[in-house]
Amino acid sequence: MNKVIYKEQLSEDVFLMRLEAPLIAEEREAGQFIMLQIDEDFGERIPLTIADADEKEGSITIIFQIVGKSTKELAKFKVGDFIPTLVGPLGKPTHIENFGTVVCIGGGIGVAPLHPIAQALKKAGNHVITIIGARNKDLIILEKEMDAIADELIICTDDGSYGRKALVTEPLKEICERDPKPNMAIAIGPPVMMKFCSETTKPYKVFTQVSLNTIMVDGTGMCGGCRVNVGDEVKFVCVDGPEFDGHKVDFDNMITRLGSYKKIEHDKSECNLEKEAAKKEAEL
Repeated sequence: MNKVIYKEQLSEDVFLMRLEAPLIAEEREAGQFIMLQIDEDFGERIPLTIADADEKEGSITIIFQIVGKSTKELAKFKVGDFIPTLVGPLGKPTHIENFGTVVCIGGGIGVAPLHPIAQALKKAGNHVITIIGARNKDLIILEKEMDAIADELIICTDDGSYGRKALVTEPLKEICERDPKPNMAIAIGPPVMMKFCSETTKPYKVFTQVSLNTIMVDGTGMCGGCRVNVGDEVKFVCVDGPEFDGHKVDFDNMITRLGSYKKIEHDKSECNLEKEAAKKEAEL
């Protein structure tokens, strides 16, 4: 069991937690993730990227957004509570070397998994340009942490409430048009955002890496739920990824598969809300 040793609410539906996990903190590398289960017997397994780690404290940091029943329950955990099951580090680490100039693009909650990668790239000697995007100012996370790493930081919001009013693809295109162009781009965020980032860089022949967060059940490649088409091959995100060449990923197929359980998730969330409302009414 792993103790919650710190908790912070970053926005309305986004939470940061530090969990006691000394072995994972020691072994993890940028780009890897964990799977946790909040119900020891029947709970859903949730894949979450390791946003940071502290070997001295023996802790890992996770950042998650409430999107369904399991993450809603996870958000109720308090400091001192224990996560029944936590496994990791999983997935292949990010390949880190001095590429030259790297553009790191994070959309919404995608800034969390981008953070350790940008951190490792900077440590390797890269010139790091970071673009952070969100729907509005309240959904911008880890700005100070990313600013401390980046040689250049660009913030975009859809509504213009903070930074530049633009989608992240707009400054990305401008950076690709620079002379010299960047050596590499890394995009992490909603599937549609990663798709259009990849389409933006493709005409400029800037290699673009994306980190995929697909449906996962076991995290070992056994269930096949996380499979994606990459070029002419079928890959499993949990063991072959989570990072792939964005110019080869079949995003349309991936987005369709991700939508398979939306109705079930919605129905369960609605049912959960009704139960909570009934419980509160009974207490009055």
